[in-house]
Amino acid sequence: FAFRHGLPLSMRSAFYPLIGEKIYGPIGHAIDVFAILGTMFGIATTLGLSAAQINAGLNYLWDVPVGNMVQISAIAIVTALATVSVVAGMDKGVKRLSILNMVLAVTLMLFVFVVGPTVHILESFVQNTGSYLSNIVERTFNLQAYTHSDWIGNWTLFIFSWTIAWAPFVGLFIAKISRGRTIRQFVVGVMLVPSIFTFLWFSVFGDTALNAIMERGYTELVSQVQADKAVALFQLFDHLPWSTLVSFLAVCLIVTFFVTSSDSGSLVVDSLASGGVLETPAWQRIFWAVLEGAIASVLLLAGGLSALQTMTMVSALPFAIVILLAAVGMWRALVIEGHRETSLQAHMAHSRHMTGSQWRHRLTAMIRYPSREEVESFIRETAMSSMNKVVEELRKAGWDATVNFDEQFIRAELVVNRDEHVGFIYDIRLITTPVPEYAYSSREAKVSDAHEYCRAEVFLRRGGRSYDVFGYDEVDIIRDMLDQFENYLHFLNVAPGKLPWEMAEHDDLLR
Repeated sequence: FAFRHGLPLSMRSAFYPLIGEKIYGPIGHAIDVFAILGTMFGIATTLGLSAAQINAGLNYLWDVPVGNMVQISAIAIVTALATVSVVAGMDKGVKRLSILNMVLAVTLMLFVFVVGPTVHILESFVQNTGSYLSNIVERTFNLQAYTHSDWIGNWTLFIFSWTIAWAPFVGLFIAKISRGRTIRQFVVGVMLVPSIFTFLWFSVFGDTALNAIMERGYTELVSQVQADKAVALFQLFDHLPWSTLVSFLAVCLIVTFFVTSSDSGSLVVDSLASGGVLETPAWQRIFWAVLEGAIASVLLLAGGLSALQTMTMVSALPFAIVILLAAVGMWRALVIEGHRETSLQAHMAHSRHMTGSQWRHRLTAMIRYPSREEVESFIRETAMSSMNKVVEELRKAGWDATVNFDEQFIRAELVVNRDEHVGFIYDIRLITTPVPEYAYSSREAKVSDAHEYCRAEVFLRRGGRSYDVFGYDEVDIIRDMLDQFENYLHFLNVAPGKLPWEMAEHDDLLR
């Protein structure tokens, strides 16, 4: 929605297919408020749990006492590191911390995998994955209606709520760093790969612990975990080689895990609170990072883990409804997009390829690689002249049409407006691209210095069309403009709904 349709990078944008321009009113504000609250309490819960685990690790390593003040100090340290990260920005702060985080995580997991029961881990990984996939529906809907237990409320519903609370900030953050990716790439890179890694992570650590209990006789590990869940990881390391070093590495990993969660969450909350703005002042990011730490500290003092769990569930409940409606909006947008592409392909005219007596000129243009000066002259003269002729006819018919020329990026643009539904753009831009290898013979490839050439590519409102019109005469360009305009009007006539087609201007391609 943000990069393809020019909408704000916020939760409200997913509702555009359902409520249209009302996303900019009270309804849209309410949606973003729910997203902010869910994110804030979700991250606060994470900070609270991380503080307890950090405290347990410090107690294990250096006998640091377990208590609220130590845990609040841990929250303060994590918050301070997150603040430094968000001030440094996406590339210098968040990216570098995330890389460090993954290096530590993979190192720790590989160590446990190698020194632990490797064969058992591999066997259990396959079996656990199959068990999860075969029972996912049953376990999802199992509310223990016939057996009364506190587990469903204290943990199952809490984990569901915690996941929902994290949904807006994780989704928006990944969207922010995934510009230019397809939905297929998003599903594979964000849903499948992390899920497989999670399966492997739980198999490595969980089944190493189970193997120690069931096969090696370390039954006291069960009572130690039941007494204090925060020490479970460190008690497991106590039965592995180099336990002190590994426990120290685990504490560092816990810190980096939650620093990256806090800094990325602060960036997203700041963007949501600013109406979807991508670049915000540093003081705003600092404010949200500090506020997250303050909320975690207050909840920890007020009621410990129970208070953190309660606030997560309370904040996630209304946002669960928002997510369901956003899913409907996403489905609706995909239906419109699919209908658009289908209708345009079915209605596509073939006149663009029928150039009559000009075919020799067109062929020459296709097999040579023009310089910047040639393409710039083509856009200034042939393209602009063609557009001016079309604009003249449109104005005679009462249409609002203009032609613009961008001196900075060398592009000619035809804009046609009729009402709120018609906003057609036909843009011819100078694009520099590498000369393909097949353009040279083997000898030429060794001696040629001309590794780039220029193209006159067509861009519409929904983005680049990836074809070059250099070498077209005025009649060809006018025919291509009319083809694209006819396709656009055809879609508006038959589309089941509307979306704003304000794609990013792709200026990064022009530099």
